[in-house]
Amino acid sequence: MGRSATTPPRVSVIMPCYNAASYLRQALESVTGQTHGAVELIVVDDGSTDESRDILAQYPRVKVLRQDRQGPYPARNLGLKVATGEYVAFLDADDYWAPTFLEEMLAALQGTDAALAYCGWQNVGAVRSSGEPYVPPDYEKEGKVHAFLRSASPWPIHAALIRKEALDAVGGFSTALRTCMDYDLWLRIGLSHPIVRVPRVLAYYRHHGAGQLTDKQGRQAINVWLVKKRFMESRPDLCAAVPRDLLKRYLHGALLARGYRCYWQRDLAGAQTVFRFVLRHGSWGVRDVKYLFPALLPMGMYAPLLKFLDRRHTSRARA
Repeated sequence: MGRSATTPPRVSVIMPCYNAASYLRQALESVTGQTHGAVELIVVDDGSTDESRDILAQYPRVKVLRQDRQGPYPARNLGLKVATGEYVAFLDADDYWAPTFLEEMLAALQGTDAALAYCGWQNVGAVRSSGEPYVPPDYEKEGKVHAFLRSASPWPIHAALIRKEALDAVGGFSTALRTCMDYDLWLRIGLSHPIVRVPRVLAYYRHHGAGQLTDKQGRQAINVWLVKKRFMESRPDLCAAVPRDLLKRYLHGALLARGYRCYWQRDLAGAQTVFRFVLRHGSWGVRDVKYLFPALLPMGMYAPLLKFLDRRHTSRARA
């Protein structure tokens, strides 16, 4: 039986949780405190061993599912299987929303054929990781195929509200990779359907220090490359509007640039991972050789070599 015109649309909020006791309560209350009241909150406990279960027990209206440590994307797919809302939003257990997030996102979607709404966000948490509030561009006006392929992801996972029928049509999240499957989802939904922007900061993403920024940078960059490559191969109809040299830049150039970023930040593990991958699968030129080939050395030789080159460069600069 369909929803009546006077009944507010139901939203399913899916929250994967793994050992997030320190932040879980704030995330839960940012959902239960929404100004839009027709909310179904589904938490998927991904094998937590901390006090997360005790905290969840204090919220009897929350639907709790459990699985053995499978990762966030299988957890979100499990939540999708039982979700009953017309719309779906995803919120990780250490992030949170402004109280009007759902109300404003729903208002933007009502009366349109858009498959999803997205909004601005702010990084919070560790001092060095906190950033200024950011509102993304209106991708429908900017040429979204270029914009989506140029970036590593147009918005974080909790800064969107999606029609459930659009999620069901694409089969939810791919689980092919451990990371970047939200970017894969935005490519598959956002480039095949209209989308709408809410030009306000309504979502808050918690950084946990340098680990998020450096330790996994190399693998993250490679996974972005894999997602882009798979999309370009599977949807040549959408990519046909982009010149081939730009597609190459968005794919190979972006990966190489990320490797250089790791290199100059002295995230040597990340740089080595990316440079080795570029040598096997990417595109590079003569000028890149002096940076790429040393990455083939074991880390025990790679790191001392770079320190030697740094000292040599410094000595020449002072001479």
